[in-house]
Amino acid sequence: MEEATFGAGCFWHIEKAFDELQGVETEAGYMGGDKKKFPSPKYEQICGGKTGYIEVVHLKFNPKKISYAKLLDLFWRIHNPTSFDKQEADIGSQYRSVIFYHDLEQKKIAEKSKKEFEKKIKGKIVTEIRKAGKFFRAEEYHQKYYKKNKIICKIENIFTK
Repeated sequence: MEEATFGAGCFWHIEKAFDELQGVETEAGYMGGDKKKFPSPKYEQICGGKTGYIEVVHLKFNPKKISYAKLLDLFWRIHNPTSFDKQEADIGSQYRSVIFYHDLEQKKIAEKSKKEFEKKIKGKIVTEIRKAGKFFRAEEYHQKYYKKNKIICKIENIFTK
């Protein structure tokens, strides 16, 4: 199994999208924040927007069943990567569009994918591509939240317009 980590707005929405793929396991959580000030981040802190953490979904995937490139293809299509720190009604740095790469091959594939998708749209993709850091699993009530509560976040998909 390999790892991938994506931020694209509310992690409930992202988790649902990736859960529908074969060969993929998901966990909602946080990445990219200030580990010294917030060594054990909690949802209430993240919502304040001052921790630097981003709501992400951490994937474990079987590359024999699905490629990293295919995961990126879905990532671009489930949110608006031209919107800085905002996805629909969710506003704040914790909702930014980001790809956390786990090795240099992922970085290369992510950068190429970003360039390809930017050619397909009018506007600039603001998605960050950053080295993965420590993943902090979100509280249990956030895991598979969309299944427990039948709530789906609506996020604009600019590639189907």
